Amino acid sequence: MKVTLINTSDAGGGAPAACLRLLKALQGQEEIDAKLLVQYKKTDEAAVTGIVTNAWRRFKAKFYFLYERLPFIAFHERDKTVRFAFSTANAGFSIKNNPLVKDADILHLHWTNSGFLSINDLKELVNLGKPIVWTLHDMWTFTGGCHYAGACNHFINQCGDCYFLQDENPDDISHSGWLRKVAMYAGNKNITFVACSSWLAGVAKKSSLLKNFNITSIPNPIDTDLYSPKDKLDMRENWGINPFAKVILFGAANINDRRKGISYLVEALNHLVVSCPDKGLVEVVIFGKNKHFDVTQLPFKVIQLSLITSQTDLAEVYSLADVFVTPSIEDNLPNTVMEALSCGTPVVAFNVGGIPEMVDHLQNGYLAEFESADDMAKGIFTMLYADNKTELSANARNKVLNTFNNEKVASQYLEIYNSVLNNG
Repeated sequence: MKVTLINTSDAGGGAPAACLRLLKALQGQEEIDAKLLVQYKKTDEAAVTGIVTNAWRRFKAKFYFLYERLPFIAFHERDKTVRFAFSTANAGFSIKNNPLVKDADILHLHWTNSGFLSINDLKELVNLGKPIVWTLHDMWTFTGGCHYAGACNHFINQCGDCYFLQDENPDDISHSGWLRKVAMYAGNKNITFVACSSWLAGVAKKSSLLKNFNITSIPNPIDTDLYSPKDKLDMRENWGINPFAKVILFGAANINDRRKGISYLVEALNHLVVSCPDKGLVEVVIFGKNKHFDVTQLPFKVIQLSLITSQTDLAEVYSLADVFVTPSIEDNLPNTVMEALSCGTPVVAFNVGGIPEMVDHLQNGYLAEFESADDMAKGIFTMLYADNKTELSANARNKVLNTFNNEKVASQYLEIYNSVLNNG
């Protein structure tokens, strides 16, 4: 069977990384001929095709991005913290005549925002009548435009009065976005939705837009050979980290993203410093894009590694740490948590979203009470000074080997593909 995966890019964020990993996992299945169609191709993977291939298309891509983003910034956003938390999807490329779309037996949609596919473009694909599998990397597919709804539950009935907007009212752009999706889904039963976590699948099933569709849960895969434990002392030597330090690792594609909860990390570390018996030996290593965060707020020595694009380098960085901390307040199935666990590094995180499906409390990490910096500090202390570090590390690795390996995830998708073809 020919399957075309569709995503905005093949690198540069959580959804692109997850989509590319799935592509590689599917390539291990003899029954599947998988390709990935993207707006921007950033890797040298032969099975990936980008549509932005010349100056004119680069101009159009930039125009579509700005056409969507600038009016939102100028007239709608509540403040800068929500600037990229809401997508109107009112501009994009029509790809219905792309050879990879026309030749596919199954279209497998992923994350298509930032000016790649508008809702009208998505509707064109739906109306082709081909079986569609749509993997949800956030909540956008069933909201009026937000990627994570936070405490809002308007998507259960209908969107409107959106707290992301300065002009919130019953007929605001979240309501019009919701209506456009109503029209896109109307009468189309050829879509099967897959959430990357059971948590997101459960939320999607409550939504007015998707409640009548088939929704299942399949996790993202990971290359467990690439993301594997490395010798801690060797890795610290490679990266210039004190071999005797207790290393706390934090990282994200953009550490200033409001969802990543860095303020809770600051507060937790300020709690931690009070109880550390050897605070002079504790070091914090941070990776990811950082435009605004002042690391001097942290009470320990900080090593900034900036944005790391090499997966080999990332595996080394995870391996040199004693604990990986993610204070996210909204997340689906974050790649960073899976990557850390796969490298044998315990994880401390809030008990939120899909994270409890990866972190087993006191077995391979610590699930802190939601938004409790004090409990997060307790979790970090517990992992740093644990007597059973070898056991925690082994449990972390085994969790990934048993749950998120390529073969297991690919076989679950193969079952979905066969089902939609047989029911088509």
